[in-house]
This record gives sequence, C-alpha cells and structure tokens, in this order.
Amino acid sequence: MREGLVNLWLKKMAKKREQFNIIISGTGGQGLITLLQIIAEAAIIERNDVKTSELHGLSQRGGSVEVHIRFDKKVFSPLIKKGGADLIISLEAQESLRVLSYASKDKTVFLINNFFIPIPGEKSPTIRDISNILKKFSQKTILIPASEICQKEVGTDVVAGIYLLGIAISKNLIPLKSNSIILAIKKIIPEKYLDLNLKTFGLAKRYGK
Repeated sequence: MREGLVNLWLKKMAKKREQFNIIISGTGGQGLITLLQIIAEAAIIERNDVKTSELHGLSQRGGSVEVHIRFDKKVFSPLIKKGGADLIISLEAQESLRVLSYASKDKTVFLINNFFIPIPGEKSPTIRDISNILKKFSQKTILIPASEICQKEVGTDVVAGIYLLGIAISKNLIPLKSNSIILAIKKIIPEKYLDLNLKTFGLAKRYGK
C-alpha cells in the first residue's frame, strides 16, 4: 500500500515538472564542464531526462565557453533555443553579454560572478555597464562577488562556480534539491577536492545574512 502511494506521488511530481533550461557561460579553466556535470547528475538523481551541450572556443587559452543543460521528464534536443533560457549563470561578468540572445525578459534570471578577466587590447565594461545592458533583457539580475568570497573564505577562487550553484539552489533558481546536488558533487568531484567543494557549496546559505 505504501509503495503504491509513493509511486502515485512520483507520477504527480512528474506531471508537475516543466522543462528547465540553464546556460552557463565563462572562460576556459573556470570549471564550467564540472558544473554542467554536477547539475546534470543531480537532475538525473531526481528522475529527469537530461540533455547537455558544450559550445566552446579556445578553452585552453581562456577562450569563451558556453554550456547548455536541459532537463524534464523528456527532452529531445540538447540546445536551448533563442529566448529559451530560464537561468543564465556567468562565471565571468563580460561573458554574460555573449549569451544575451538566449534571454527572455519575462522569465530569464541572470546569476553573475562579479569578476573580470581583462581582454588584451580592449577596454572592459564596468559592472554598471553590464547591469544596464542586462536590464534590457531580463527583469532579474543577481550580481555576486563569488570569486572574491571564495578566495577569502576557502583560499581559492577556482570553486566560484560551485558557490554560484549554491546560491542558485538556496534561492530556488533551479528546481533541484540541495541533497541531490550534494550527492552529485560527491560522485563527480575527485576525493582530494571533495571537502573544498562541499564547504563552498554550503557557504552559499550564509550569503546575504
């Protein structure tokens, strides 16, 4: 009887699910692929069908990297259509401007690391410039100094993406459970870096307090 009720609840939850589309942008070496793998694994844990895609240039030289993650009870294409992103996470502030075409003012949330990598020979826009541009494409933009916070709290900014993921989960920007993300981190991250990543993910609960 209990097993039947559990199965009924799972079916109801499956019907409530709506396709969720995430784009992560940044530069090579910022851990975008690892972040993609963690989110995808957490979505699978929660019985979603998941499709991912990696679009990148000279990642080894710090070139632009863009990954797509889509999950639902059934997903047919790994690529997010223009204007179709529910959440855009940018690990480098300027990289948020490269994915504007995927934003919809009515639904897209931008979660951005207030961190800049200088482009040789070019003048970088200010965070105010970027914020003003993003307002034309989204009603909600969250700017967080994730690299600075991670450097201060755990001694390295390489886990800034994990920190932003923690923020996304704590603010309910992604329809996944915190425990599923933790299980995914334990599966994806090598053991010698596991404590660092789990600590960083947990730090996000303190943000804004």
